[in-house]
Amino acid sequence: PAAVEDHQNLIGQAASLVRSPKLVAFDISKEPEKVRASYGDSEFSRGCLLARRLIESGVTFVEVQLGGWDTHLDNANRVATLAGQCDPGMAALVADLEQRGMLDSTLVVWMGEFGRTPKINPRAGRDHFPRAFSMMMAGGGIPGGQVIGKTDATGAAVEDRPVSVQDLLSTFCHRLGIDPTKENFGPLNRPLKIVDGGTPIV
Repeated sequence: PAAVEDHQNLIGQAASLVRSPKLVAFDISKEPEKVRASYGDSEFSRGCLLARRLIESGVTFVEVQLGGWDTHLDNANRVATLAGQCDPGMAALVADLEQRGMLDSTLVVWMGEFGRTPKINPRAGRDHFPRAFSMMMAGGGIPGGQVIGKTDATGAAVEDRPVSVQDLLSTFCHRLGIDPTKENFGPLNRPLKIVDGGTPIV
């Protein structure tokens, strides 16, 4: 039966993964001490180093998470701690990819799902704020050193060149060589667009 065959295929794929010689990519202790030190000593930094090793071994999509940015209280101290983990890992990842000649073929994206309120709340925190926030992209052939878009002086509203979610997703697709206008069809023969509108920004 098809269900049994599917199950056997799944087990075969899992066994192939477990026995793969490429699993050595997960062993970051193989990296020279100087390289490991450049990434920093945090779980996120080690995740960035692992990301580079996975990309080098042929993995096409890697996500490294750093939680805790929901700073409804004690924002200044919490962001200082988070940035102390994030900044070295991200900087080292981009520099390492560039040094190894992999940055142009790798798109690095740093972002969350929304920003934080420009004003500090009574608990010395900042709350959810979807109207204006920042993100960063590097590699993928994107010319560096650009700042796209601008808020007002308080950071409360976008004043120049707003970027929609669709624009951002179209940019990702464009830089990865994917046609964002392509439609696929689901099991019920309904069209599923990769991105519903939007224009690449870079």
